[in-house]
Amino acid sequence: MSTLSKKRYTITSALPYANGPLHIGHLAGAYLPGDIFVRFLRLNHKDVVYVCGSDEHGAAITIKAKKEGVTPKEIIDKYNKQIKDSFEDFGISFDIYHRTSEPIHHELSQEFFLNLYEKGEFIEKFSEQYYDQEFNQFLADRYIVGTCPHCQNEGAYGDQCEKCGTSLSPTDLINPKSTLSGNTPILKETKHWYLPLDKYQPWLEEWLIEGKKGELKSNVFGQCQSWLKSGLQPRSMTRDLDWGVDVPLTEAEGKKLYVWLDAPIGYISATKQWAIDNGKNWEDYWKKPANPEDESTLIHFIGKDNIVFHCIIFPAILHAHGGYILPDNVPANEFLNLEGDKLSTSRNHAVWLHEYLEEFPDKQDELRYVLTSILPETSDSEFTWKDFQARVNNELVAILGNFVNRVMVLSHKYFDGKVLRGSTLTDADRNVFSELSKYPGLIEQSIGTYRFREALSHFMNAARLGNKYLADEEPWKVIKNDEERVKTVLFVASQIVANLAVLAQPFLPKTATKLFEMLNLPQQSWDQAGQVDLLHEEHQFGEVQLLFEKIADEEVEFQLSKLAQAKINNAQEAVSVVPPAKTNVTFDEFMKLDIRVGTILEAEKVAKTKKLLKLKIDTGIDQRTVVSGIAEFFTPADIVGKQVSILVNLEPREIKGIMSQGMILMAEDADGRLDFVSASSTIKSGSTVR
Repeated sequence: MSTLSKKRYTITSALPYANGPLHIGHLAGAYLPGDIFVRFLRLNHKDVVYVCGSDEHGAAITIKAKKEGVTPKEIIDKYNKQIKDSFEDFGISFDIYHRTSEPIHHELSQEFFLNLYEKGEFIEKFSEQYYDQEFNQFLADRYIVGTCPHCQNEGAYGDQCEKCGTSLSPTDLINPKSTLSGNTPILKETKHWYLPLDKYQPWLEEWLIEGKKGELKSNVFGQCQSWLKSGLQPRSMTRDLDWGVDVPLTEAEGKKLYVWLDAPIGYISATKQWAIDNGKNWEDYWKKPANPEDESTLIHFIGKDNIVFHCIIFPAILHAHGGYILPDNVPANEFLNLEGDKLSTSRNHAVWLHEYLEEFPDKQDELRYVLTSILPETSDSEFTWKDFQARVNNELVAILGNFVNRVMVLSHKYFDGKVLRGSTLTDADRNVFSELSKYPGLIEQSIGTYRFREALSHFMNAARLGNKYLADEEPWKVIKNDEERVKTVLFVASQIVANLAVLAQPFLPKTATKLFEMLNLPQQSWDQAGQVDLLHEEHQFGEVQLLFEKIADEEVEFQLSKLAQAKINNAQEAVSVVPPAKTNVTFDEFMKLDIRVGTILEAEKVAKTKKLLKLKIDTGIDQRTVVSGIAEFFTPADIVGKQVSILVNLEPREIKGIMSQGMILMAEDADGRLDFVSASSTIKSGSTVR
């Protein structure tokens, strides 16, 4: 049975952290695809609830609060309002935008925990957890950063490396640091409750790998296979935190639920609140019914960094609890880059949604169009302001807007805005109608398989069909000799415009509303798409409106100047803000370090990695292999012969199957760029660095 043939749908988009504003990367990842899908379902008369809300717990909130010197409550209240308003102004059509700080959510999250606890699903154990001595507190996963053992990313978090997507535990990190103090944390014993994911691995492999093969997107399926192949391990469902949902056990005073236990439950609590507000039964959308045909279809729209939580951890929780439906699909998108660089909140390298809405107040659909055109559906993609301008001006204005405007203006000019059938349809007319009738099915097929870029291209091809038809028939010339033929041409063209109004609704909702107003036609459902009699004889059009306006060069230059200024500000801040000195070491400890001058003899990239180079270095003592994470900044050919400072008495360690026998010293600036620490003149290899 096709996904789109079901009758009831529960659609979610990832809960954004209420610790900052939204940017276009968020839209392209989880919200715009979900909104297109939901709008399409509603046009097809489906019973659907689309839920989202602010994730207001977890370390990200408290870290932001500490940085700004305010309470977590002040942070979540501020950003929940900003995020909610941005979604509404942009036109994301949630049925409810909820908050995980609401009592109904806390109660449901605690019920889930107790259900699993009373069934004996948890493993209770004492373990050593990182502890920040300066701040006198245990560190949750997101309070710890370090080097990923898999891809060598130096900014990995204690629960996940957001660069390679690998699920981690804090003790997996190399060189862990506390985000609070910057110090190396110590390990201290504490008690927690663990979900035995390894126990559910056989079930997950059957449900996910065997059951979803060919249904999940390749990028999602590949990640799931990788995690399961690595072997799942028990994961703690509680944390030592002062902000979040209380663990409902007397022996767990002061502990909170793990954010990735409570956050996805936020989808259910949001649905419960929506059901209360609208006289619905929330269980219809989340519980397994007696008749499987009545089961709701659950689909999660997320970004790639949340795949493990929605495909493995949350389904395992639902399975262990019992009675709940499981995700039918998780169409996660990859990352969107900006102007040749990664989107970065900390560096202000972003297009913030609330700022876009202020600076382009009537151009919501223009951004929807461009983002849909470049959605990172199976690989990363890039947004540039020049491309934004080109797509708006050369596609929305020149193709869609131009066609609609010509049809409406000519109809008003020649026939007072009336639809007149005129003479008999020609073969050219019938061929156009035949071609037009194919597009609804093509769009439906693409949307049903989460290929939204492809679906949008089909829509634009329908507009191109209309443009070509007008150009071929040239009614502005024919009017001099054959008025009846012009009536027919504009009749055919008007039917194309009416179809474009129907087809535009999932992608460009504000534009579709304008089209229906101009056509003087009520909004139509999807089953009317492809029809060639949407407008009847003598139908009277409304007033002509301009659908789109060109993006001026000055507008693009202003946006590029904002990004350039952000880079300047970051550079100035990097100069003025220097990391504090680390904890003192004794002279004897320092004397244990044996740092020598070495010369790079050979260099090559490590296969299947982006950051690693395999170096052969003459240390004066010997020639040895060192694996170094500098490939993003230096090419092998450029560094052969380069002198470096190398720590030669570091314990050897295997990295990607290569035994690394030392570490070269590098300087790192605030942007994470690396350069060698070496002498200004050539020094004999093996010379000691003192």
